Amino acid sequence: MLEIHQFPCLSDNYGYLLHDPDSEETAAIDTPDGAEYLRQAKAKGWTISHIWNTHWHPDHAGGNKAIVEATGAKVIAPQEVEKLSPIDTLVSHGDVVKLGRHDARVIDVSGHTNGHVAFHLPADDIAFVGDSVFALGCGRMFEGEPTQFWDSLDRIRQLPPETTLYCAHEYTQANAKFALHADPENPELAAYAREVDAKRARGEPTVPTSLERELKTNPFLRADSPEMQARWGGEKPAETFAALRAAKDSF
Repeated sequence: MLEIHQFPCLSDNYGYLLHDPDSEETAAIDTPDGAEYLRQAKAKGWTISHIWNTHWHPDHAGGNKAIVEATGAKVIAPQEVEKLSPIDTLVSHGDVVKLGRHDARVIDVSGHTNGHVAFHLPADDIAFVGDSVFALGCGRMFEGEPTQFWDSLDRIRQLPPETTLYCAHEYTQANAKFALHADPENPELAAYAREVDAKRARGEPTVPTSLERELKTNPFLRADSPEMQARWGGEKPAETFAALRAAKDSF
């Protein structure tokens, strides 16, 4: 069974080490801080053998060089990561990468950046989604356009509801404030927001999250619902999504 080690790094990122005890392979899921990843791996007694990058931003691929120099890890990434780091294996939508005997399916979740991918391990009911979707939110649309980003979110929505989503940032409390503004009559959202506040007051993380819960409470994943379309406009989900994303950008 895979082991996942989650730890905070930089100001609000989460780092993830994915370890297969059978093969003793360990994947760094993104690399916000190479030195911290190396420290965390050493403390666990693991050696990083692979790097899986979701996108090119420095708080996701900026630590590649330090980790590769220290461990010889192989970089598995979408082509855009070449902006920051050499890549050993280029991946895109539909590809499968392995950690030991465990398969991860690569999913196009572009919109935040144009080459953003997620890694879904169906047998383990987990997905590493980078900055495509957050607990109660989604990434800022830096490079993509609304239809593209909505299609990406829809691909995430189609995963089994029991999938655990490993998001890259601790943004949930701020996201909850906008979500309550966007969807004020959602009782499950209100309960979720209270739980988030309590967790943060105790210094606890609010991620990972479950897709099942996000489908009921995350306004960006609900852009096709009659309630959200009535409140935010748009004849198509992508238009409603665009209105929500623009509102969040200026919230």
